[in-house]
Amino acid sequence: MNSTAAETREIDVLGTKYTPDAWTNATPSILDKAGRNLLHHESHPLSILKTLIFNEFPNFAHYDTLGPVVTTQQNFDSLGFAEDHPGRARTDTYYLNASHLLRTHTSAHQLQLLAAAHTNDNSVLVHAKNAQAAPNNERFLVAADVFRRDEIDASHYPVFHQMEGVCTLSHADVQKLAPSTPDDIVDIGPENPVQPGHTAEDVHKVAADMKRTMNRMVTRILTQATAAQRDAGSEATEFPVRWIPAYFPFTSPSWEMEVLFRGEWLEICGCGVMQQSILQNAHANDCIGWAFGFGLERLAMLLFSIPDIRLFWSTDPRFSNQFAPAQISSFRPFSKHPPCPKDVSFWISPDHSFHDNDLMDLVRDVAGDLAQDVKLVDEFVHPKTGRASRCYRINYCSMDRNVTHAEINDIQDRVRSRLVSEFGVTLR
Repeated sequence: MNSTAAETREIDVLGTKYTPDAWTNATPSILDKAGRNLLHHESHPLSILKTLIFNEFPNFAHYDTLGPVVTTQQNFDSLGFAEDHPGRARTDTYYLNASHLLRTHTSAHQLQLLAAAHTNDNSVLVHAKNAQAAPNNERFLVAADVFRRDEIDASHYPVFHQMEGVCTLSHADVQKLAPSTPDDIVDIGPENPVQPGHTAEDVHKVAADMKRTMNRMVTRILTQATAAQRDAGSEATEFPVRWIPAYFPFTSPSWEMEVLFRGEWLEICGCGVMQQSILQNAHANDCIGWAFGFGLERLAMLLFSIPDIRLFWSTDPRFSNQFAPAQISSFRPFSKHPPCPKDVSFWISPDHSFHDNDLMDLVRDVAGDLAQDVKLVDEFVHPKTGRASRCYRINYCSMDRNVTHAEINDIQDRVRSRLVSEFGVTLR
């Protein structure tokens, strides 16, 4: 994948060029992750999990090759994000320019896929697998990499993977749904309202259909996991689920689904009844729909006992050779190397904006996956000058070899130098 800025300063992402502007903040190290296609390596834990989920939805079209660059309209406007929503901020999102960005969620493709069948957009439909199951994209799954500026630790990474599910139903289909039972009841009320134009009866039926579908998927996958990792403490065949009222711009009512797994409540996904405006814009206003979305890494880390999210990007055969297609197995650690901590302290310049994620991206750009975690350990404001000071501790640690102090000192010097040149800080 070519993701370099040419002499014209154009940014090349998977063969398409974008002209940078004041919004541009996607770094080379992030752009280099696009096109790695972890979901297409059939023995990779994320690909194994994706395939297991696809198999649970045989009557859905499946998408896993949609490109990572979307427009701000696709990522935010089409889903009803407010203009001042924090997700739009440069501190949260990787922009190629003011109009294009690296998608922050798979929901960015909802309207595109729903509309494609009505407009016969073959540039989109060609990506469908199992298309015959839902020829009008009335039901589909999307698995893809997503990009968000984030902290550095064992469970956060600026590139991760999501699974999106969408099911639309005609009003005739809704009437054919099985009646709701006491087990299907979910909280709907003033704080989690039915949309104007929807009836409470239809919403309860649609939510119950979504709930039964999600419960079935989660139970089957977790059952496979416990069967593969059979021991005295992991023989559960039933997994209690709870539905917590939530808010998402693109669904109402909305919930977060949590499941009790190995003694802890695990947040599986956000879900809800789709905003009718999305269906209307997709020329499907005569339908009502439900949707869900969740991160694959969080679930895969539990199912495969993977302790550090960086391992998903490892090319070390001692990692990759542990897994086989269609099988859930526990990761066996192959090395343990001590971290090398380094502190960096500085005064923030009053002439430059600075956000924690600016340091996270800078460290990732310089150190790559040698950065294990970065933590703010001290901050204060000088009582006389009003200047803010911060101190961060960077733990450097390789997953497959020992690092030397000389190597890390060189990296740390480059981090310090770029903090000064790019953010105008005064080192302490």
